[in-house]
Amino acid sequence: MSNGPLMPKATAVWLVDNTALTFDQIANFCSLHPLEVKAIADGDVAQGVRGQDPVQSGELSRASIEEAQNDSSVELILAKRKLVIPETKTRKGPRYTPLSRRQDKPSSILWLVKFHPELVDSQVMKLVGTTKPTIKAIRERSHWNIQNIKPIDPVALGLCKQIELDAAVSKAAIRVEKERVKAIEAGTLLPTEETTAPAYKKDNEHFAEIIGNVNDVAESEEATADNLFDNIPTAETTEQPDYISAEDVFSNFDSDD
Repeated sequence: MSNGPLMPKATAVWLVDNTALTFDQIANFCSLHPLEVKAIADGDVAQGVRGQDPVQSGELSRASIEEAQNDSSVELILAKRKLVIPETKTRKGPRYTPLSRRQDKPSSILWLVKFHPELVDSQVMKLVGTTKPTIKAIRERSHWNIQNIKPIDPVALGLCKQIELDAAVSKAAIRVEKERVKAIEAGTLLPTEETTAPAYKKDNEHFAEIIGNVNDVAESEEATADNLFDNIPTAETTEQPDYISAEDVFSNFDSDD
């Protein structure tokens, strides 16, 4: 609950015109500066403002006004309101966009689709206040005005707040990572975007280096069956004898008499 009247300036206008209260008393009650109250009395401020009767609205009583008029040291105290104003609940549904901003929606949708493809349609709808068919048309570039639409940040256009955009992007990133981990655990092939990413390519640099070494040797004039695979690193194996002859191979077999 506020510590002052619901309409401070209008209340100050009424008190100046209808009571003998001092400027300080009116200023303290209306949360205004005494010089501003003086300007209201002089007609320099709040011209055309209709006075609001605090007694009629239940914010002051006649007795408290009379007591304060008789003693300038008495401060006016806001009376307890008998009428309780319920809190306004946030209406769930599409975000309302002024008419002057509605023509900017396609540009914001294109920006979100281009720079944050991880966002699902429901998130884009909530951020921009658009419809699913419009998002689909822009994603598929089948929108009637797609050639003239330029991607523009919805925050810059005032269609959403930066904190709302950051929250949506973070939520989408968490969802994408969960889907990726789930796909790996299920043995599903990763998307092309990930297999062509720099991190994935780095894991295969060793294999590419081996193939390059083989190709370099094969193209040289000195390429032989012996030196073709000399540069290929092999995995560590157990020690083997340097040379195995045919006699060694068949030495453990019993020969027929």
